[in-house]
Amino acid sequence: MLTEQTNFPNYKKISLSTSEIFLVNYLEKVMYTIYMADKEKVIIINELNFTYPNGKGVFDINFDVRRGQVVGFLGPNGAGKTTTIRCILGFMKGTTGDVTINGMNCFTDAPSVAHKVGYIAGEPAFPDGMTGKEYLDYVINMRIETSEAFKKEELIQRMKDLTHYFELDTSHKIKRMSKGMKQKTAIIGALLHDPEIYILDEPTSGLDPLMQAKFIEFMQNEKKRGKTILISSHMFEEVERTADRVLIIRDGRIVKEDNVKNLKSTQRKKFIIRGTGLGTKTNLVIGEFERKILSDDELEFHVPYDQVDKFIKAISKYKIDDIEQRVVTLEEIFMQFYSNEKKGVSK
Repeated sequence: MLTEQTNFPNYKKISLSTSEIFLVNYLEKVMYTIYMADKEKVIIINELNFTYPNGKGVFDINFDVRRGQVVGFLGPNGAGKTTTIRCILGFMKGTTGDVTINGMNCFTDAPSVAHKVGYIAGEPAFPDGMTGKEYLDYVINMRIETSEAFKKEELIQRMKDLTHYFELDTSHKIKRMSKGMKQKTAIIGALLHDPEIYILDEPTSGLDPLMQAKFIEFMQNEKKRGKTILISSHMFEEVERTADRVLIIRDGRIVKEDNVKNLKSTQRKKFIIRGTGLGTKTNLVIGEFERKILSDDELEFHVPYDQVDKFIKAISKYKIDDIEQRVVTLEEIFMQFYSNEKKGVSK
């Protein structure tokens, strides 16, 4: 018999055989792996349900966002994105289920959660009568009053940096600002305290294309800094360029979850074939593949990922001058998925 002190807390010294020591060490490693995996889960939504009086809502929502991960949350208007986000932020309490951030209950511990989170809404609300500068000063003072972790000088400097980056003139009254200026004011207010977690609900709504690109660049840099980000957006490029994983919600339920690379590799491929008069050949038959005429000499095909070989063999009987495979965007994948869902086809 061998005597070993196990690493489990509160265990007394016990005698174990060699095989028992091996088993204990193995179980310790398994438990540690599970513990570390759970520790890395910053946002956890478990069996969340919220039902409105009209019967709509969100149902059986289960997902997590790990530390340093960016998760895109996609779905049409009314699908349940904003309802889910409001429950995550503690604005509403789910009918059933649990939502936590860093182990804190998002509803009962909402004030503590707020210190960790930067929230950007697509339709922000502001106090009446303030200029942009007065509003941002108000946010700074509110942060200082509610937590000793925030230093005024640091917040003021960050405000200056952010207003410069997003090119915002804060001297205007907010009520007279354009939609884009109001959105930039809301973005800066949400980022002032350099939160470790971002909850973004249509964050670039109202921004011009140049500023949308700057926002995406900013989020890419925040991702490199290890920030945890959940982003709901109708701007597919925004999600595509930043997200590690994508969730698709439909009628209040998560219907698809995968990483962006897998989504792109398992959906239909887009091929452009070129040849003299190909677009004018009304009798041209290439399997049952979806076809679109781009010009007299150019056709576009959408081919299921597992039928590429069949497609190549089908077009080989025609005189083809050129063939090009184009990148399928996240927006096209989303539209393909929803089109298939409506037809009752499961992908």
